[in-house]
Amino acid sequence: MPTQTVTRSIITPSAIVRLVLGWGAFGLLLVLHPLFAKLSAMPTIVLFSVLAAIVAVIVVCAFGVVIEAEHLAHRLGDPYGTLVLTLSIVMIEVILIAAVMLGPGDHPTIARDSVMAVSMIILNLVIGVALVVGGLKRGSLRHNRTGTSTYLALLIVLLALALAIPAVIGVGGAYTMGQAIPIAALTVVFYVFFLVRQMGAQKADFQEVTVEIGERGNEGTEDGSGSRAPIAEVLRQHRGELIARTLLLIATVIPIVLLSHDMASLLDTGLERLGAPVALSGLLIAMIVFLPETITTIRAAAMGEAQRVSNLCHGALVSTVGLTIPAVLVIGMLTGQTVQLAESPVNLVLLGVTLLLSVVTFSNKRTTVLHGAAHLMVFLVYALTMFA
Repeated sequence: MPTQTVTRSIITPSAIVRLVLGWGAFGLLLVLHPLFAKLSAMPTIVLFSVLAAIVAVIVVCAFGVVIEAEHLAHRLGDPYGTLVLTLSIVMIEVILIAAVMLGPGDHPTIARDSVMAVSMIILNLVIGVALVVGGLKRGSLRHNRTGTSTYLALLIVLLALALAIPAVIGVGGAYTMGQAIPIAALTVVFYVFFLVRQMGAQKADFQEVTVEIGERGNEGTEDGSGSRAPIAEVLRQHRGELIARTLLLIATVIPIVLLSHDMASLLDTGLERLGAPVALSGLLIAMIVFLPETITTIRAAAMGEAQRVSNLCHGALVSTVGLTIPAVLVIGMLTGQTVQLAESPVNLVLLGVTLLLSVVTFSNKRTTVLHGAAHLMVFLVYALTMFA
């Protein structure tokens, strides 16, 4: 297919509209930024109108991200397709956390709060909704147990290093210099080794289960390998399309994340006027940042693609923790800031329950609606603790 034809099929009028809308809204917020310094004087109706407008723009852009992600997933196959979406969102989130730490003010708990919120959203809210939707539509979802168990093994280790171990061996909930250096180095090595295995020798573990002939689909094999062309051949044949779609996806994701963080001050003020806890702001922002991935996950569940659900959710969280913790520890060491990672006892209990529930949910060949309901229950309890 000629390059111009490929470009026209990707850079569609709707894609251009989403780009203009997203970046235009961000540019407008930059122009109006001086007005945000007087949020206390802004009428409540105006405040929530601006918030509603920002959320509307984010939702429109999120659907554009989902479209490109699904095209890439179809062309590349798993785990490569979902990895593009996951890494593009996670990398931008990590960069923004680093930008906050390098900016004015002291933010010792931003990494801890972000990782905890994202963990509960992904492992309970997103997976819970996906399993309920998939279960109601498909009866049950069959996943590749080797791949999901690999994700969960990594998450147990990474989340313990990030949120639990600092409370035991750290000082004031933070790693000391002598502890931070090996922890950061080991996390990077661990994460890179995982990526190498995921994209190489163990890529079949992260592909959809190949179901063989069997009554009601109860028989099958967990060998995820299929008849797809090798990834090198796909990259060679469709290089132009893949590059264009990846760039378009990233260009659409960036304003979503930037708008999410720019509206933080508006959200904090609005919640304060409503008497809601300020911690709820971080949770809502994290939900908005991962909105494109959430929509993609739910759509994958509705189509019965259980392993893609795991790749999007578990893979995103592995990348979030594996990239965030080393980044903030290094920044803390270079700038002399305290990086407080240890979580509160109630959050550690909820995190432990979440990980245990995740292991139970994905230890069987199939997941059901009740598994999803259990995850949603834990998320609702987590939300309630914010008001305690």
